[in-house]
Amino acid sequence: MAAHAHAHGHGHGHDHAHDAPGGKLRFALALTVGVALVELAGGFVSGSLALLSDAAHVFMDAFALGIALAASIQATKPATQRHTFGYARVEVLAALANGGLLFAVTALIVFEAVHRFATPELPQGGLMAAIAAVGLCANVAIGLMLMGGARDNINVKAALFHVGSDAIGAAAVVIGGLVVLATRAAWIDPALSLLVSAIIVVGVVRIVREACDVLLESAPDHAQVPLVRRSIRALPAVVDVHDLHVWTIGPGSHALSAHVLLQDARISEASAVLRSIEGCLREEFAITHVTIQFECENCSQDERIICTQARPAR
Repeated sequence: MAAHAHAHGHGHGHDHAHDAPGGKLRFALALTVGVALVELAGGFVSGSLALLSDAAHVFMDAFALGIALAASIQATKPATQRHTFGYARVEVLAALANGGLLFAVTALIVFEAVHRFATPELPQGGLMAAIAAVGLCANVAIGLMLMGGARDNINVKAALFHVGSDAIGAAAVVIGGLVVLATRAAWIDPALSLLVSAIIVVGVVRIVREACDVLLESAPDHAQVPLVRRSIRALPAVVDVHDLHVWTIGPGSHALSAHVLLQDARISEASAVLRSIEGCLREEFAITHVTIQFECENCSQDERIICTQARPAR
């Protein structure tokens, strides 16, 4: 029968520097919502479908900023007896709902764009370009503000990517508005709306895929199981690793559980081995919630992910 040392290491290394990024994210969220509302109103006044499409795009990224802000707030809240991992996955569910809504909005935009190709409507190019230019300036300002915190905060980095896509969409609408103003070519507006719709779909697909990976408890890209297994095996006193699972709890929060086979030694020595495993996982893979079960006899030569250890006969 295997000898077990059931050791749990919970290295909750939450970075309390979330407060500063949280303030920046609040300001960025408020400014982004303001830009979306201005573009929405401008799209109706100018008759520009491209501007309305970009407003939908900005609303999507405002929602993403809201998720990033919620993640920074959730990181400071303790788990409860019922929700032992906290509420990080509420943001994942919200992201899925947001993805479904945006797919529907994008479908309506594409339908209207196709209709406008058949029956062109000339928008007010000057107003279209001016409003999009306001959005572009706001996005550049938000990007510069977030850039400093993106290096050390994964949520701020994700928000920065969204703001960058907003800036690209706004720049395209500015150029399109100027071209419409100069050439009075009505087809440019629906063509731009299709371009912005494509940007929205790419972003939504990525968000939905990441959300589904979390709900399916997939290993994060930076901590794939073979790589994690190899790093643990390389540590002193570790003979083998099996029943290894890596998954994402919520944004920036990853967990691991495993059975670790040790050289035959006193159980009291397991604490030092556990600390070395925790340090390796935290530094190399940003895994902060670690649960390890130590063993001194190999239960199986099975290399599969799921442990096939037979239960001892009673």
